Amino acid sequence: MELRQLQYFLEVAKREHVSEAAEALHVAQSAISRQIANLEAELGVQLFEREGRNVKLTPVGRHFLPHVETALKAIEYAKQQIEEYLDPERGTIRIGFPTSLASHTMPMVISAFKEEHPNVSFHLRQGAYKYLIEAVKKREIDLAFLGPVPTGEPGIKGEILFSEMFAALLPSNHPLAKRDSLVLNELRNEPFVTFPEGYILHQIVLDACRQAGFSPIISSEGEDLDAIKGLVSAGIGVTLLPESAFYETVPRFAVKVPIEMPQVKRNVGIIISDHHELAPSVKVFYRFVKDFFAQLERYQ
Repeated sequence: MELRQLQYFLEVAKREHVSEAAEALHVAQSAISRQIANLEAELGVQLFEREGRNVKLTPVGRHFLPHVETALKAIEYAKQQIEEYLDPERGTIRIGFPTSLASHTMPMVISAFKEEHPNVSFHLRQGAYKYLIEAVKKREIDLAFLGPVPTGEPGIKGEILFSEMFAALLPSNHPLAKRDSLVLNELRNEPFVTFPEGYILHQIVLDACRQAGFSPIISSEGEDLDAIKGLVSAGIGVTLLPESAFYETVPRFAVKVPIEMPQVKRNVGIIISDHHELAPSVKVFYRFVKDFFAQLERYQ
């Protein structure tokens, strides 16, 4: 079984079309057909079946696919580690992060790291909470920033970097907009704008409101911070957001009001796989991040 046979198999499986796979791999269609035939002969099974001009995986082919994906990822990871052992300062770090950390925390950390390690590259991927956890487990990314840091999650090691409070964001013409602070229960009859169900910030809002003695009336949803802020600015409803969401500016036609009771906060940290050794450049970044936030904590 050859590496290129697995690569050809994976490309055809993804595209379900031999000629498109050949074009993507910059090889002749006949070369792909020949190598897949050799692979099927070695395995003693048929991996694809024709459907008109397309091809589809057979049941055994579908069973074979995830193992091929795992094997190719492992080989790619091994190549990356060898390259980085030769020169850790020229590695590539794959980082995941949620939308709530995109505007301030991520740019701050990465720009500080790049000042000391200018030749290290980054591949950044934004995603939802559960997606990022699974991506770390599957080694699709090396590490992820998350808030809150998951506890008791198999296969994951988490490190808390800092904690931050949540504040209410209200339309500027709201009756409570001029208050220095508010009790969350005062918003019990207000329409709320939240992230969709399944997002961790959605759950934090639900938990905070229930702690205050009510279930929020969710009138609208948005999948990123700009959408949420825009809906509040338009007077559609109110919301709760972490302090890091306000580092640049509070949006026009909206007002941030601290929550006096109950205190709504989350920890923010970084997660890695506890089953696999980090590549050298990732280790450098991981140590840098922990030291960076420890220093910030000391100066605050």
